[in-house]
Amino acid sequence: MKLTIQYFFVITGWLVFAVCTGGCSKKQATGVIPPPSNPVVPTDPVPTDVVFWLTRADGLALFQKQNTSLLFTGTANSNQSITVDSTQRYQTIDGFGCALTGGSAYLIGKLPEAAKDALLRELFATDSSFIGISYLRVSMGASDLSARVFSYDDIPAGQSDTGMANFSLADDLTDLVPLLKKIFVLNPHIKILGSPWSAPIWMKTNNNSIGGSLKPELYGAYAQYFVKYIQTMKSLGIRIDAITTQNEPLNPYNNPSMVMQAPEQAEFIKNHLGPAFEAAGIDTKIILNENNPDIPDYPISILDDPDARKYTDGSAFHLYGGDISGLSVVHNAYPDKNIYFTEQWVGAPGDFSAYLNSHVKYLIVGATRNWSKNVLEWNLASDPSYNPHTPGGCNTCLGALTIGNTITRNVGYYIMAHAAKFVLPGSVRIASTMSATLPNVAFKTPSGKKVLIVLNDSPLTQTFTINYNDRFVSPVLAAGAVGTFIW
Repeated sequence: MKLTIQYFFVITGWLVFAVCTGGCSKKQATGVIPPPSNPVVPTDPVPTDVVFWLTRADGLALFQKQNTSLLFTGTANSNQSITVDSTQRYQTIDGFGCALTGGSAYLIGKLPEAAKDALLRELFATDSSFIGISYLRVSMGASDLSARVFSYDDIPAGQSDTGMANFSLADDLTDLVPLLKKIFVLNPHIKILGSPWSAPIWMKTNNNSIGGSLKPELYGAYAQYFVKYIQTMKSLGIRIDAITTQNEPLNPYNNPSMVMQAPEQAEFIKNHLGPAFEAAGIDTKIILNENNPDIPDYPISILDDPDARKYTDGSAFHLYGGDISGLSVVHNAYPDKNIYFTEQWVGAPGDFSAYLNSHVKYLIVGATRNWSKNVLEWNLASDPSYNPHTPGGCNTCLGALTIGNTITRNVGYYIMAHAAKFVLPGSVRIASTMSATLPNVAFKTPSGKKVLIVLNDSPLTQTFTINYNDRFVSPVLAAGAVGTFIW
């Protein structure tokens, strides 16, 4: 996207700052202001029954509240219609957000204190002025978007530490933990998912951070590693709501990474991790899989084992292969187990219109229509060179934010905002008629509001009708645009 928009404000006497969308010239960042989410709403807004927030594919509106009169009438019309039915209810939503990687935490953490606090409020505060991210994924030890590879129990080669005497969160105490503490002040109910990219290398068959598998004789020690992680984070004031047993367990190429075949994961859960959590009184959810939906047999085969199934909350997915409908295959096999969507990247430099389209269509709409309780974008922040990352880690992952001399809000930010700000935790997905050219999903919030997110997946502007209880309103969406409608 080539659009550049600069806004200059003075906030409480302490900052003047340029916020950029798209490409920006270098400018010293001395602070952060809330995003230009509503810069052109007139003083006297028009009356409306439906509040409308818009992001256009061409960038001429970026998560902007529209001053549009959308009044329900009792008169139907011939427009293509989306009927919303709040009597048909599906899964409860846990939240929307992204991965707070070690690199993201480092970049946000090094901002000046006032700037950091302003940005965190923008992202995580729960009042209506901000976007209200409600779900975060963090790595247990390093991910490939950490500055270096580490685990919480690194010891000299040839040694072992089955008693976890050397366990330490020291590598996360500088950046990640202080940031999470600030976030919990802004939103004490935010959900945190912990995912390991690898066990400590002394636990692995190849004694390497890349690939290899967990040594069978160390399954019990690795279960205690999880227990120590959850207990230590709790002692620091950070509740881990859920863990996954292994990030991308069939991907041996990332740094770090570890292979965990389905029978190994079933064995680890039923005979080690589940019993260890039970013995320690830990209620953190155990979520399996984190594969793509083209391999539904992986989670289903684990859930087929009743001794593993009893310890698991559900299955998590990424979408680097297969079709998003694969989530429903697993849901239909075990409808009492939950579905989560925990990662999808934006590849740098990031075609704004293409990623806006695909992530709204397949994740915000597609994943939730296929039973997911959450949707997480991959990576909250990167720098202008797509750092930090480990040697061999992702060097083209575009963050939702780019943090350099300025802060740039990228396509992932706007995708997140369209759902996170309005579809609050505890919302329930409700029925809405699907359309090939107007992919959409609807929710009812805990306060009773209805939220409809619609993508115009066509090359032409579309006028369509929202039908709710035989009351009709007809918004307009430009080609490729995304609208969130609230009433």
